[in-house]
Amino acid sequence: MANQLGNIVETIKSKVRAMRKKTRKPYVKMDKSSSVKVEIRSRKARKLIDETMKVADRPGKRTIS
Repeated sequence: MANQLGNIVETIKSKVRAMRKKTRKPYVKMDKSSSVKVEIRSRKARKLIDETMKVADRPGKRTIS
């Protein structure tokens, strides 16, 4: 009986290993679309404008970090 259990465990292990090999697909990195690039640029621009406006609201400090 213990031998049968060992065979079953080995069979399950080999099937799991085979399944893992099938599911490993190489990752394909996608390029950003033009709309995503525009969105990123507009977010950066909005952040820069916000920082500039904060500095402009405090005339005593002249540096922009």
